[in-house]
Amino acid sequence: MGVAEGSALRTISYNLHEGRATLELSDLVSAHDVDALCLQECDTLRLPESVGPLVLAGATQRNRLGLALYYRPERLHVHGHELRPLRRSMHDRFLAPAHERLLAVRFEDLHDDGALLTLASIHTAPLSASNAMRRHQIAEALGAIRAAAHGSSALVVGDFNYPWFASSLTRRLSAQGFQVSHSDRPTYVRKRFRGHFDFAISEGMDIHSVRTLQQAGSDHLPVLVQSRVKAFVPGQVLERDSWAS
Repeated sequence: MGVAEGSALRTISYNLHEGRATLELSDLVSAHDVDALCLQECDTLRLPESVGPLVLAGATQRNRLGLALYYRPERLHVHGHELRPLRRSMHDRFLAPAHERLLAVRFEDLHDDGALLTLASIHTAPLSASNAMRRHQIAEALGAIRAAAHGSSALVVGDFNYPWFASSLTRRLSAQGFQVSHSDRPTYVRKRFRGHFDFAISEGMDIHSVRTLQQAGSDHLPVLVQSRVKAFVPGQVLERDSWAS
């Protein structure tokens, strides 16, 4: 089912490569009329409060190179956010680079009849860990979002570090009611590795398109996801108690 261009929620996910691509964000937001910006490997100690028309909804607290999420307040109304650690890999245990690997924000879409949705930025364990470890992390993240969202839709984007054997992940998640959406081109093209490291996992969303954008200062390429909540259920109750204000 397609989504009209004018009503699609436009979300960019971008791994900033230890903050190197931070200066690109304003141009990306302007060029693609972005509604939400989900970041990984950003310098959370130097984050601006706004990027163009987008404002900061939340960022990780316990690691310098972490996650952040910006949103367009004219379209999205925040009801709270949640930071979560995920199962720790050996990389995390020895180097402790990223205690919090999931940032989820609960929104009301003011341009879509007040539909409720959760947007999340995720960064799973690096390639030194196994796909099994990353599957555990993804399962934890999706389970936490599903438990807190009380039936509303969700879009999780980020650096999943899952470029190989992704069809197995897609089958597993599809059986649980989630949709995995890869972009039209690879999202990592440097050194010896090439593949779709960055993609989207959704529930209750129509995914109109997922497109890899031009590469610049990062070793990853930004990914633009156009989506829309499938349906708004009249009388849907918003429970705020499970989310930080």
